[in-house]
Amino acid sequence: MSNMNTPSSRVLCKCLQGKIMSPEQAAALIFSGDNVGMSGFTGSGYPKAVPVALARRIEAANSAGEKFRIGVWTGASTAPELDGALAKVDGVEMRLPYQSDPVCRKRINAGEMEYIDIHLSHVAQFVWFGFLGKLNVAVVEVAGILEDGRLIPSTSVGNNKTWLERADKVILEVNSWQDVRLEGMHDIYYGTSLPPDRKPIPLVHPQDRIGDLYLHCDPDKVIAVVETHSPDRNSAFADPDENSRLIAGHIIEFLHHEVKKGRLPKNLLPLQSGVGNIANAVMAGLNHGPFENLSAYTEVLQDGMLDMIRSGKLISASATAFSLSDTALEELYANFDLYRDKIVLRPQEISNHPEVIRRLGVIAMNGMIEADIYGNVNSTHVMGSAIMNGIGGSGDFARNAYISIFMTPSQAKDGGISCIVPMVSHVDHTEHDVQVLVTEQGLADLRGLSPTQRAKVIIENCAHPNFKPALLDYHKRALDHSFGKHTPHLLDEALSWHQQYLTTGHM
Repeated sequence: MSNMNTPSSRVLCKCLQGKIMSPEQAAALIFSGDNVGMSGFTGSGYPKAVPVALARRIEAANSAGEKFRIGVWTGASTAPELDGALAKVDGVEMRLPYQSDPVCRKRINAGEMEYIDIHLSHVAQFVWFGFLGKLNVAVVEVAGILEDGRLIPSTSVGNNKTWLERADKVILEVNSWQDVRLEGMHDIYYGTSLPPDRKPIPLVHPQDRIGDLYLHCDPDKVIAVVETHSPDRNSAFADPDENSRLIAGHIIEFLHHEVKKGRLPKNLLPLQSGVGNIANAVMAGLNHGPFENLSAYTEVLQDGMLDMIRSGKLISASATAFSLSDTALEELYANFDLYRDKIVLRPQEISNHPEVIRRLGVIAMNGMIEADIYGNVNSTHVMGSAIMNGIGGSGDFARNAYISIFMTPSQAKDGGISCIVPMVSHVDHTEHDVQVLVTEQGLADLRGLSPTQRAKVIIENCAHPNFKPALLDYHKRALDHSFGKHTPHLLDEALSWHQQYLTTGHM
């Protein structure tokens, strides 16, 4: 382990010390038309200074009549200093694979920014395959640079390994705000190869370490080093509301039932949980539940999982990034020795790898916008055409999970919209990949059921009472009048639900 006590000591490699420059100087090395791979995953470990400087440069160029736009590739969502700053000045031609910035979202839905919504596990391999074109520049935040040029990863790993390997040029942001005790928490696997020469990934338990503690980069590719001292964007989570507590309770009761039936061991199987308040409520419920010696194999480590490690319920957690509130981050660093040996941060091509997820038997729990009466899930679009954030890693986990769970409150917009509908307006997860649906009303176990059987269970257990009669009536008439009886639908009427919500706010 290195010893970095002052901000100036974070760049220890002598051959890179001569490349230290300002954010403005570094941003000047990025050109219009470049594809830029930037670090960052849910507000952790993203570059803080170069994107802001680049946005100012783009704004000046656009004001002078010179159209300046770049492609922005990341691990997942980032922060206002990256997505927001570049979207505000109309500086992004293409964005992938996941975003949550409101300015970015507005431009995408206005047709002013191209966006590719892609499974997070696919990004790195698509870059290696050449499917996405050339990666011109990587801008990656690290916590430090060692004497021999090895890079201490930051609070997220994401696609950084691939960005550093595939980019023609590399800009490093060395952030002295990041705690140097992060060194040693990462596991960067360099054993992947391309077909037909791929080998099995030797990971059989969530806590296994199969790689290196550090990121590697050819020093000759590094064109700039920028020193920063800026915090991550840490979003606070709301206390669980009544709906979230009810959803969590249904899931915990279901897991307890699965243990009693012998379909799960007493310590369950590795847990995966999407980002958000409902997910944190589920973790809070598990923290006070009957299960011991749990493990997690997931994308992000949120407040709820940190609480479970502190209580001893969770003995290990594998992720690609932190997604912690300020309070949870303070707790992490105040008791770092407690957490450091129980947490592993990996590249997202490993944290989200379908084969590893299936082999470990992960229990996947993800949020959704809506589900239909046959179990198809929409997790990305409103009215079938307006993107919210993106599919993220939910598809990586849902299709390959031992048990695939999707959850949402049963209604939205102050009760004006049912989240259980006859037919979803956009399909992200087909009925073939969805095993359990949960709302505050109840839980629908869809395993082993035909489509018509699924419809009855979903409507009965998950639909809000205000919408249940209309759904039951629709399904009955569809059974009587649809073209086929296997998955009965009245197509015009099924889609009209969404149109009626748009114009009236209710059925």
